[in-house]
Amino acid sequence: MDRELTVDKPIFQQIAEKIEAGILDRSISEGDRVPSTNEFAKHYQINPATAAKGINLLVEEGVIFKKRGIGMFVAEGARAIVLEKRNREFRKAYIVPLKKEAEKIGITEEELHRLLKEEDAE
Repeated sequence: MDRELTVDKPIFQQIAEKIEAGILDRSISEGDRVPSTNEFAKHYQINPATAAKGINLLVEEGVIFKKRGIGMFVAEGARAIVLEKRNREFRKAYIVPLKKEAEKIGITEEELHRLLKEEDAE
C-alpha cells in the first residue's frame, strides 16, 4: 500500500480504488486477504468507518467478500468485475467526450481512428 491519499476525491473511494488497482496489477490475487478496515485506518491515519465504507463498496460490487472471523478476501472473478467497471468509466470519461468533440470540429470516425493509430506510432 502506498502512503498517499489525495484531496481530489473522497477517501473511502480512494481506498476502494487502491484495492481495485492491486487486483488489476495482480499484486492482490483472487482469494487473497485484503487489509482490514483497522489496518487501512492505521496505515492512512483515517477513521475506520471511512475505510469500511470503501471496502463495503467493493463488497456490494462482488469484488471482495467477508469470511466471518477471518477477514475480507478477493472474490473469484473480481478482476473481470473491476476491468468491466473501469472500462465503463473510461468510456464515459474519455471516449464519449472525445467523440462529441470530434463531431463538433468535423473529425469523422475514420479520421479519429487514423489519428489514434498515428499517435500509437509515435
